Amino acid sequence: MKELRVGIAGLGRLGRVHAANLAHKIPGAVLTAACVPGADSQAYARQELGLEKVYGDFREMVADPELDAVAIVSPSGEHCWQIEAALDAGKHVFSEKPLGVTMEQCLQAEAAVARHPELVCMLGFMRRYDKSYAYAKEKITAGAIGTPYLVKSTGIDPEAVVEGAIRYSGTSGGIFLDSAIHDMRWFLGSEAAEVYAMGCTFKHPAFQDAGDDETGVAVYKFKNGAMGMVHVGRTAPYGYHIETEIVGTEGTIRISAVPEKNRAMVYDVNGARTECVESFPERFAEAYLTEMEEFVRCVREGRKPDTGVADGIYATRVGYATTEAWKTGKIVKI
Repeated sequence: MKELRVGIAGLGRLGRVHAANLAHKIPGAVLTAACVPGADSQAYARQELGLEKVYGDFREMVADPELDAVAIVSPSGEHCWQIEAALDAGKHVFSEKPLGVTMEQCLQAEAAVARHPELVCMLGFMRRYDKSYAYAKEKITAGAIGTPYLVKSTGIDPEAVVEGAIRYSGTSGGIFLDSAIHDMRWFLGSEAAEVYAMGCTFKHPAFQDAGDDETGVAVYKFKNGAMGMVHVGRTAPYGYHIETEIVGTEGTIRISAVPEKNRAMVYDVNGARTECVESFPERFAEAYLTEMEEFVRCVREGRKPDTGVADGIYATRVGYATTEAWKTGKIVKI
């Protein structure tokens, strides 16, 4: 097959990561177009990415007959209609998560995928393409820790970018839908049955002004009797904190207990310390590249990816149930 010609929608923090990968690092793919609002982003597309085709209208971009696929890295509320428009225009689709911010949006995308079984539609669950998370899954599948019965997951964004998180919080769908689309189901091999959640804000009241919280905690019960705990937040003072622990009947696997930047140790007046990663694009840089490589391979080889709209619908359903539990203070059945 010829090179896969890809257009990208969105050139924010993560969009620029995907754009650079498509433009420079993935054999068999070439970035040929971008759809972004605003003069600054359009100038970036032309000057930094060298693109001649830069659009302000998504439907105009996907109408381009020379385009084979699109990568959707736009704001969350735009994903589903863009997925539908791209598929209806005959383009393969990679979309970042969450799939959507309402169930109606997710079902809209699901119907579009069903109409176009000949096209690839992949949702970006980057942790599944991270070497450490993939290794943990392999060990669990091989029985290394017996039967997994508890997953504890922490994800806290850095304080350094909190102003951006505040601006985004009003349209993100809430901290649980935005940040808590996790991989408990993947590790436990079961669906969540019920959830209890709570949140708090101690430092940035602007989150509550937007109807959100800066920190959230949720506890899940799964259909097979297993349990899950999630802690999400937006104010880590030391960088980006991501950590997952899977507890089984015969052992435990812990991923990224310390969010280390690298293996270097700094010795100074503060003692001996390891520095932390500063952002999710830095922590999962390799995973973002690997998942986009998989999308390109799926299209070129004519096969379906492991992560699709069904995963997105499940994650959104769990996110909404968690948000309802947070708002009502009650246990919610999923």
